[in-house]
Amino acid sequence: MKIGEVAKQTGLSVKSIRYYHDIGLVCGERNEAGYRVYRHQDIEALKFVHQCRDLGFSLEDCKSLLGLKGNESRNAEDVKQLTRTHLAYVEEQINKLQQLRAQLQHMVTQCQGGDQPHCAIIDSLSHEDKESHDTDDDKCQKDQSLQDAGSECCGKNLK
Repeated sequence: MKIGEVAKQTGLSVKSIRYYHDIGLVCGERNEAGYRVYRHQDIEALKFVHQCRDLGFSLEDCKSLLGLKGNESRNAEDVKQLTRTHLAYVEEQINKLQQLRAQLQHMVTQCQGGDQPHCAIIDSLSHEDKESHDTDDDKCQKDQSLQDAGSECCGKNLK
């Protein structure tokens, strides 16, 4: 099956499928013309990866889970531990987002709005309060975490 048909069957973009092939996650075979051709087991693997990515697993975790899926003598505890680790990461991200939400809600309640030029939100964003603001490194980590949480794949390296 050619890549366009595979994309329709799996719900993945052609770009994602090509990327997964390029990084060795799920590889179709090349035919005489050089086109990628995917077999039934490749399509099933892509569907599996898509489900893992929808749950927020990193590409590295997807690779591990795919390897465990294909290993009949796997240890279910390995799968559970990998998922437990991911769950802890998700809970950490939820906590960070809840803190962010609380900060934003506080800023919104402090601003009176209207036609006046004074804005408590601008004031809040303009003042350096070392206890309530993150360092630049913390902000970069949050930005990356949010990108990771919302990213499907393409252009990302294995973590």
